[in-house]
Amino acid sequence: MIVYIAEKPSVGRAVAEVLPKPHQKGDGFIKVANGDVVTWCIGHLLEQAEPEAYDPAYKKWRKDHLPIIPAEWKHQIKRETSKQYTTVKKLLKEASVIVNMGDPDRVGQLLVDEVINHAGISKAKREAAKRCLVNDMNPAAIKKALTDLRPNTDFIPLATSALARARADWLYGINMTRLCTLLGQEVGYQGVLSIGRVQTPVLGLVVQRDQEIARFIAKPFYEVFVTLETVGKQRFQAKWQPSAACEPYQDEEGRVLLKKLAETVLQKVVGQTGQVKAVKREQKKQYVPLPYSLSTLQIDASKRFNLNAQKTLDICQQLYERHKLITYPRSDCRYLPTGHYAERNAVTSAIRKTAVVLDKAVAEADLSLKSKAWNDSEVGAHHAIIPTSTSMDASRLSREELQIYELIARQYLMQFYPPFVYAEHQIDSEVAGGLFIAKQKSVIAQGWKALITSVRAGDKNNEQDADFAPNPLPDVKQGDVLHCVDGQLAEKQTSPPKHFTDATLLAAMTGIARYVTDPEIKKILRETDGLGTEATRAGIIELLFKRQFLTKQGKEIRATEIGKKLINSLPERMVVPDMTAHWEAQLEAICEKRLRYNDFMLPLAQGLKALLGEVDAQKQHFAGLNGLGKNPFQKRKRLTKRGQS
Repeated sequence: MIVYIAEKPSVGRAVAEVLPKPHQKGDGFIKVANGDVVTWCIGHLLEQAEPEAYDPAYKKWRKDHLPIIPAEWKHQIKRETSKQYTTVKKLLKEASVIVNMGDPDRVGQLLVDEVINHAGISKAKREAAKRCLVNDMNPAAIKKALTDLRPNTDFIPLATSALARARADWLYGINMTRLCTLLGQEVGYQGVLSIGRVQTPVLGLVVQRDQEIARFIAKPFYEVFVTLETVGKQRFQAKWQPSAACEPYQDEEGRVLLKKLAETVLQKVVGQTGQVKAVKREQKKQYVPLPYSLSTLQIDASKRFNLNAQKTLDICQQLYERHKLITYPRSDCRYLPTGHYAERNAVTSAIRKTAVVLDKAVAEADLSLKSKAWNDSEVGAHHAIIPTSTSMDASRLSREELQIYELIARQYLMQFYPPFVYAEHQIDSEVAGGLFIAKQKSVIAQGWKALITSVRAGDKNNEQDADFAPNPLPDVKQGDVLHCVDGQLAEKQTSPPKHFTDATLLAAMTGIARYVTDPEIKKILRETDGLGTEATRAGIIELLFKRQFLTKQGKEIRATEIGKKLINSLPERMVVPDMTAHWEAQLEAICEKRLRYNDFMLPLAQGLKALLGEVDAQKQHFAGLNGLGKNPFQKRKRLTKRGQS
């Protein structure tokens, strides 16, 4: 009997659908006609054991216990899914062949492997296990994958890398959270000071931004605008471009800080004759944006509907699991398998039935077009989030469910629209030795932007309204005479950076490389896709709110006094993303067999001891937490797990 173990029930059911029928459904498994069985995990069925599993004394948090470093690591069965673990274990013992069908990434490999290794089956059976890599829930793709089974042992480095990450996060989170909480308690703080490899640098981003804003001092700067008139009496406005001689009076962004200089330019040019020095006309295309990954969907949902990341994820889970209207939502991919292109008629038909507001968008879509979204080489463990071919009466959806569905559906429909085409027109003019530039964009063809024009109507931040002027620049050529009929001196103020919002904080986490200066670390962070994963980012942000480290003022996310005091109490290397980058580089090296598990874990454990000593040595910095916090040590047992993020 072959036992196929999927990572989640939905994948298990999709696999069973391509196996011989009739099927016999059991509690936590499906038996197919030839006697083989498909079963599944429900996420992780096992988890890292609590510290007290290694020594009952660890149930009480004490500094003299630290660092807690297990000599032999233990797993424990998750209470909430223990029934499914028992089912899988029984089937594994009965199996003649085991097929790991976890998602084709580090976590998916480990999630199933740890169950196989924990179930008490023979070494020979474990070593004979097969691996099936399914990147696409398309039945044809699943059938093809089932004919290409590989030895599961080929993927030991992948599982080892995931195991190293999980254990490293446990070590860091458990030990640093306990130490910082105890140091906070010593100075009168009430509550848990949660520390994590990802959550702490994210909090550090917000604290740093808040402090930049608090320190910011506005400075005036000056711009000169002139109204130029052609021989044919057509007028247009141009902006002064300071020359190299003005650099001593400009800031690092090229803004003129000396009012007298701007006034002199204005006096010098008004009423004078000038001429056109150069004319540039260029037609440009903006190609359709790719379908959504979870992060890009969360960012857009925050901008459009003011939904936080966790709320958007929760809505997506409902659309996926309950309504079956969208594909797997916890995806970090924005591409689609080429096999899905054949389903476009069924998917667009379902969109038309479910989202009436998109009826015209479906009708005008050109299904013969094929955007760059369909690309097998870019599809990893999951593909982009798109609608399924299932339809539903929209009245059965909540307002927010329909909003998110329409957002996903609109992004999918864009793939069948032509590019947005526009013209860029620039006129460079010289008046009394000064250079004045006029720029303007004009729409040639709306293309895919026709789907969002009505959505953006009335949006004050509408980029198209701001960049595309209704009145075109005059048709002039080089050498044409101009007359400067008027001028204006604009006094403006430099503005501070903006507080983070749900959208911009998510964007910062996915594009974290821009917040570091070390070129090697920037490179690693670009390759590792930022802080956290698609599945964990929303939870990390929510955790920071629950810990009273972050708060909201309208749409703005700000650090609380607790969050600020905590970050300012810690060594800098704990609050910047550099350590995460270093870890990810090593974990990738384990995947590629360039680094051994012990060569990662042993230095990490030694470094942890040094870091604990460093934090303890500057415990006086925690004094600012005195009197803050509440609910000391509630549910302490569960809080010990927070090191995983």
